Amino acid sequence: MSRSAVHPLSVTFPDSPLPDVAVDAELSFDPGLPYAACLSFPLSGCGCTDGDPKVCWYFSRELLNEGRHAPAGSGDVRVCPGCEGEVLITLRSPSDSVVLSAPADAVAAFLADSFALVPAGAESGHLDLDTAVGLLLDS
Repeated sequence: MSRSAVHPLSVTFPDSPLPDVAVDAELSFDPGLPYAACLSFPLSGCGCTDGDPKVCWYFSRELLNEGRHAPAGSGDVRVCPGCEGEVLITLRSPSDSVVLSAPADAVAAFLADSFALVPAGAESGHLDLDTAVGLLLDS
């Protein structure tokens, strides 16, 4: 059975009208997708779908790791250090973007667990192409 790293965390949106309101989120890592980190937001309580719906953003685990120390990324996801104790993650769509602030210690703990499962540089040995293709076809 494949293990995964899952870390619940609270994020805030510093550029929003309510910058101190925390929102539940989750960072997760699946060794079957060894290059990716997933940042998800639960939609519980909305009543719009059945089950446990989430909005998920997949991006490079290395991007998250590098962005903790210096600005990284040039596409839909950008990561940079924020004020002491936070990591800023910018998520961009064709029509909008949002900056969220995540606790740096939670991001570091998530990365430590994910690198314990699949060390940096060993990702290709853990790549599950069937899972990757299935994820692409589902989206």
